[in-house]
Amino acid sequence: MEYQNLGKTDIKVSRICLGCWAFGGDRFWGPQEDSESIRTVHAALDAGINFFDTAEVYSEGRSEEILGKALSGLRDKVIIGTKVSPQHLSRKELIKSCEQSLRRLKTDCIDVYHIHFANPHIPVDETLSCMEDLKKQGKIRVIGVSNFGRRDLQEVLKYGRVEVNQLPYNLLWRAIEYEIIPVCIENNISITCYSPLAQGLLTGKFHSPDEVPDGRARTRHFSGKRPLARHGEKGAEDETFSTIEEIRKISEQTNIPMIYLALGWLLSKKEVSCVIVGARNPDQLHQNIKAIDVKLSPDIVDRLTNITEKLKQKLGPNADMWESQLKSRIH
Repeated sequence: MEYQNLGKTDIKVSRICLGCWAFGGDRFWGPQEDSESIRTVHAALDAGINFFDTAEVYSEGRSEEILGKALSGLRDKVIIGTKVSPQHLSRKELIKSCEQSLRRLKTDCIDVYHIHFANPHIPVDETLSCMEDLKKQGKIRVIGVSNFGRRDLQEVLKYGRVEVNQLPYNLLWRAIEYEIIPVCIENNISITCYSPLAQGLLTGKFHSPDEVPDGRARTRHFSGKRPLARHGEKGAEDETFSTIEEIRKISEQTNIPMIYLALGWLLSKKEVSCVIVGARNPDQLHQNIKAIDVKLSPDIVDRLTNITEKLKQKLGPNADMWESQLKSRIH
């Protein structure tokens, strides 16, 4: 496993982080046995992963609870990141959310506490001031953000330092390259990537939009007419699946599985500190973390970048995977 410092801190995290959204199960992921989630956490630790990502909203707190249970007695070996929801960013609600997350996680300190999305209706200085107070009290170590665009980043940096911006980023979703990555680089803010396999599209499992379950077909890649989609746009299904086929061809030519091409492309980028990979069982985890040992040649990286450029242009700079430009939560 490889490790990298977060932002300007001395906190070293594994370049692959275990994403715990599926823990507890929900309408998007389906049922999940707690025992399997706990086995997956322990397998991750055995593989050298020390960074675990969750949020208060995941399975209505169940994800935090299960992660806390899995890490019982192992707290000093790991870095825990969780997220506070945008409706909880006032001082009173933020303190309450932090205390609840601490209790569910069975810890007295959250290593990386992210603001899940910006909230334009709550003053940024109120939120950052409260975050700083939580740091002074020892309840959090690092302030992070998630899904913050250029404008929101510039606004939050007026009031304090953030070390991490957690963003959606993969071969099929490169919107953050337009405006967000440059601001992060300029301010030495680490980028951690979620959805690196585009809800399974980059595993090679699906050959057409019709094969993708509704729970995974909510992004702007798909028609807004899909039952669980809320963006209302036409989508980019033809472009998305023609791009997937081009990636599949490279996979066949190089004998490198699509999963490793997708994860390896992200890991090749200096601006990416960490890739958040979800796994529902140890077998899935072991399959994904092998990507750390796959070093893509510059030629393959360039080919992957070039064949996904058309889709990048089609989807444009709106970095919100689930909402239209008009309703985008990332600004």
